[in-house]
Amino acid sequence: MPAACALALGIMPSGANAQRIIPGGGPAEAALRVCSDPNNMPFSNENREGFENKIADLLGKAMHSHVEYTWRAQRRGFIRNTLGARSCDVIMGMPTQSDMVRTTRPYYRSTYVFLYRRDRGYHITSLDDAALRKLRIGVHFIGADYGNPPVAQALARRGMVKNVVGYSIYGDYSKPNPPAALVDAVAKGDVDIAIIWGPFAGYFAPKERVPLEIVPVSPVTDPGSLRYTFDISVAVRRGDDSLAVALQHAIDTNRDTIQRILDHYHVPRAELPIADARSHGGH
Repeated sequence: MPAACALALGIMPSGANAQRIIPGGGPAEAALRVCSDPNNMPFSNENREGFENKIADLLGKAMHSHVEYTWRAQRRGFIRNTLGARSCDVIMGMPTQSDMVRTTRPYYRSTYVFLYRRDRGYHITSLDDAALRKLRIGVHFIGADYGNPPVAQALARRGMVKNVVGYSIYGDYSKPNPPAALVDAVAKGDVDIAIIWGPFAGYFAPKERVPLEIVPVSPVTDPGSLRYTFDISVAVRRGDDSLAVALQHAIDTNRDTIQRILDHYHVPRAELPIADARSHGGH
């Protein structure tokens, strides 16, 4: 699961009195209440500068609702303390296969990527490339409560534990953009290469003073069900069917604009099959 979405899930049923807009017209809530992290660029921040903030604004406008935020750091218990506590109704950017929430169909698919300085002359595209065994490899660690991301597990399986340099996905949360430290480490030469969730690389790499290369990790899956690509959706509480339908309608009618937002933030994307976009998800 992407580090930014590695959440402990805890869900309560939706309220019975909430009004939802329905496709083709109908009552709308005064607000689309979104749970989000205030310091998690490029996804979101309290200034509403992230691409998930922009997509939420787009969906709210399509649903004739204004967006209100409940801000909370994405840590253990995030969903239990937000959706579960009914302080909000929507979470942007959840993996489509999150079992304990209802998700829309995916609106993008991204992947883990290799990130390295262009002047190093590497041509690494695979976790099985022998060159990796001679390099310092930076990865994000999530911590014992959540387990490590799939790329860290994949490197361990290949006997490259000693090559790995860990950077906390949370970092110093008192400072802006904690995950950017790993991208900085590549640019400064503190590590030779990073394996990182694509949206982080796509957003922060162009801000560095030296050109960095971004290459999707292959293979896209690994023995033992490790995956490096993930479909991303909007999540609501299970049973909140009218809101899920309304959000899906807003996504479907604004897919081109959503893709332009993702392009603006340089989000690396794997192709989302038409069948997945039309029928996948929607638990």
